[in-house]
Amino acid sequence: MRKFAPLLIAAIFPLLLFRWFIPNPVGQIDFWILWFVAMVAVGLPVLFAEVGLAYRSQQSVFAGMQQLTREADVSPIWRGFAWLSAWLSLLIAALSIVSTSQDLLISTQQAGININMPTFALATGLVVIVTLLSLLAQRMLLAGLGCIIVSLLLAVIMGSGFLLPDFTMTQTSLSEWAQAVMLALISVGVGTGLYWFTNAEQQINTNNNNNKQQIQHIASKVVLPIWTTQLAVGVVAIIAGQVILPPLAMFIYAIGVVLVSAYLLYYASSQFAVKFGRWLGLLVAFIGLAVLVLTGSRTLLLTLLVITSIASVLVLAIFSGWQMKISHMRKSLNFSSEGRYNLWRVAIRLLVPLLVLMAVVGWFIH
Repeated sequence: MRKFAPLLIAAIFPLLLFRWFIPNPVGQIDFWILWFVAMVAVGLPVLFAEVGLAYRSQQSVFAGMQQLTREADVSPIWRGFAWLSAWLSLLIAALSIVSTSQDLLISTQQAGININMPTFALATGLVVIVTLLSLLAQRMLLAGLGCIIVSLLLAVIMGSGFLLPDFTMTQTSLSEWAQAVMLALISVGVGTGLYWFTNAEQQINTNNNNNKQQIQHIASKVVLPIWTTQLAVGVVAIIAGQVILPPLAMFIYAIGVVLVSAYLLYYASSQFAVKFGRWLGLLVAFIGLAVLVLTGSRTLLLTLLVITSIASVLVLAIFSGWQMKISHMRKSLNFSSEGRYNLWRVAIRLLVPLLVLMAVVGWFIH
């Protein structure tokens, strides 16, 4: 399962989060173009950076950032990326749980089943279940993806109004660019540290299976399959984003959300474990998730998610582009030509921060 974890994450996140950022209607040709540009100019360079840092450190995010900041001889403040990534995973899990709890209660009422339970009580119960399931680690990913796919297929089969969009060209705006960037970052998991984490786990496992001899890993070879998966599933997710889930499909979707949220909690707790130990790290992650679920509305959690994601991506881009030693990133990424490495370096140092800041402006004037 470790081998396919990055691809599973790349497939899960669009289906889980795209609906928060797609325009209505979805047939705006200019938005599709902006999204593709954002995937190439923003998402791809940041993904290269995240995986490159994983391959350089060969450790998970918390321990890896400690090592990399020491190697680069820079301020420990850059280790804040590790905290941001763990916070992001909890925010995504909280938003998913709160949203699913509300939708699940509405679906049961539509099915003629009256559950006399407030939303916060159902959400709290889901948090407890998520925490218990997080002990199963990455075993949750494949089952979670399967449930989400089955729920969407059921919605289509049961006739929930799924239609191919009518494509038209509309006027491009800065807020539309902001949506495209959020799709290219948050909704595919870029900047969350999850691709760092899953790739580092693969390397640790591979080295252990080779009598702990260090083998040369080439980061650039694993990035394109992940990015291609994000792109392909993203197209499906944008088109399917307007699907209304009937009660049965909503129930299956809720199971998928719980399983994926369990993995996100596992990721956060495993990072906190570097600082606090395994069980205290799990307790910190559980308390953080519970507080977010009990106190945050959909709007608040989404706003916090956007702000934290932007901060995380900017820290990651600036650290990998300006703070890391050139020789270290070049060796880690191991591009087939010097020209490709220089192109990535220009993108991560200049293009990504500029385009992300433009998206910030567009998001808050939306």
